[in-house]
Amino acid sequence: MSGIYKKVEIVGTSPVSFAEAVKQAVEEAGKSIRHMAWFEVVEQRGRIQDGKVAEFQVTIQIGFKLER
Repeated sequence: MSGIYKKVEIVGTSPVSFAEAVKQAVEEAGKSIRHMAWFEVVEQRGRIQDGKVAEFQVTIQIGFKLER
């Protein structure tokens, strides 16, 4: 993994689970970020509606290799 890397922070959401929110965030980021190498979960939280969990939210940082 030699090289120079950058990290960006994004938020993923899902009505299903935290894991699904991460998967969706990475998948969507992959549409515009090349050379993604890893992710780090920074924060987990959720939205409550009518006394029930309505949405899972995760803030992640994605690391990717810079092109030369």
